[in-house]
Amino acid sequence: MIIHLSALDLALAAALVLGLAWLSVWARLDVAPRLLIAALRTTVQLLLVGLVLEALFASARLPWIALMALVMLAVAGREVMARQKRRFGGGWGYALGTLTMFVSAFTTTLFALLVIIGNQPWYAPQYAIPLLGMLLGNTMNGVALALDRLTTGAWQQRGVIEAHLSLGHDWRTAIGDISRESARVGMIPIINAMAAAGIVSLPGMMTGQILSGTSPIEAVKYQILIMFLIAAGTGFATLLASWIGARRLFDERWRLRLDRLR
Repeated sequence: MIIHLSALDLALAAALVLGLAWLSVWARLDVAPRLLIAALRTTVQLLLVGLVLEALFASARLPWIALMALVMLAVAGREVMARQKRRFGGGWGYALGTLTMFVSAFTTTLFALLVIIGNQPWYAPQYAIPLLGMLLGNTMNGVALALDRLTTGAWQQRGVIEAHLSLGHDWRTAIGDISRESARVGMIPIINAMAAAGIVSLPGMMTGQILSGTSPIEAVKYQILIMFLIAAGTGFATLLASWIGARRLFDERWRLRLDRLR
């Protein structure tokens, strides 16, 4: 049996956030407005997506599921761009993160739905949307961290890169260390999450399934699947974003083009 939450239950939880906001004002942390706006956004966004998912689950039509998936991808691409201190200008600033997430997260999700889970129909929204959402969310963080480290590192170490180029090295060698470091940074969150899963924390999907009455062993199996899919999706995306981003920092004559950043 699922214990249904009332509006009063959610209001009591919201009171904790209000208490935290008050405490932050008292401590002069200057985060109370952002905290309250974030809490409001969480409430409105989740309520809206709940209504949308109710409609999707009732109809389960592929065009509507694909449309929602594209909306999720578009918003994730915007968040990747917004989280970078120095980002590529023009269309590249948005396209780079969006493209790498599309290639990685969508491919991994399709692999899971068609090959591993094998549900019928394969695009059943109760499987497709949560899987894609978890993959996009984690891939978004990895790509954002990787691109931020790449562009910041290139800006700070432009003298080192120029020195490599003056010695006749190609662009891969000139920015190789920075590119590898950016990919490593992008993969740190999911590596930490896998290392701590089950000991330090119980991951969200597993916890949700247990609360809904699923057998703990079955919930564990699904969580292992999700962790591996997220690791693969995030890893592929960060590697691809680091490589494409590094190449974009040079022109066809291997000249460093930091003017492409803003």
